[in-house]
Amino acid sequence: MSRIAPTFANLKTQGKKALIPYVTAGFPFADVTPELMHAFVAGGADVIELGVPFSDPSADGPVIQKAGDKALALGIGMVQVLDMVRAFRTRDATTPVVLMGYANPVERYNQKHDRQDGKSAFVVDAAQAGVDGVLIVDYPPEECEGFAAELKSHGLDLIFLLAPTSTDERMQQVARVASGYVYYVSLKGVTGAGTLDTAAVETMLPRIRRHVNVPVGVGFGIRDAATARTIGKVADAVVIGSKIIQLIDEQSRDQVAPVAQSFLREIRTALDS
Repeated sequence: MSRIAPTFANLKTQGKKALIPYVTAGFPFADVTPELMHAFVAGGADVIELGVPFSDPSADGPVIQKAGDKALALGIGMVQVLDMVRAFRTRDATTPVVLMGYANPVERYNQKHDRQDGKSAFVVDAAQAGVDGVLIVDYPPEECEGFAAELKSHGLDLIFLLAPTSTDERMQQVARVASGYVYYVSLKGVTGAGTLDTAAVETMLPRIRRHVNVPVGVGFGIRDAATARTIGKVADAVVIGSKIIQLIDEQSRDQVAPVAQSFLREIRTALDS
């Protein structure tokens, strides 16, 4: 079992909601990510989503695309991302870490690190590094039951996106293979786009829960304490990415972690209120 389910169970007993910050690995400095992850935890994060840089993201808006481009230019790939998780684990053995990205880096990793025993090199190495879950945007649920089973056999969860346009059939497909939590994309569009319609989220979540029996996190559009508090009333978790990227962009190396920690502390306070 990954660390994700126990984390959500513990939060539920406390009457609290999960705070899940996202950052692109290797942004804005190649060596800052493990330190930034610790700052997230100090600021009140319960789960960390770590973005794997990719050159052709389909769900990321301009802010996260720019972060990914910068990380790629700094030489950050899957090997480096797993090394960052290993570094984080030397001081934190409890906070769940989820890798979020696309199929291409996973499949390239498997090709470059081919195993003779037939197992996925990515799954084995991610588990050994201390990863708890993966969210692969372009892996549809109906085509990755084998991948989900292999992840589970190594103690990792496979997390899926649901959107305002998701049908009941799609939710049922996701429910068959998802574990850990599902990530509800609150907007029609890419990350950082549009204005969050909290009423629509409140309407959609009961429908999702009719099909999905894992916690539901909400992201894409949560940018401040007020929206986090509102979404936290109906969701099991709030996910914040683009706003964090904007805040740490152009910061000096020594200010990246403190700025992120201060922002998350505000969000944590709002969620707990």
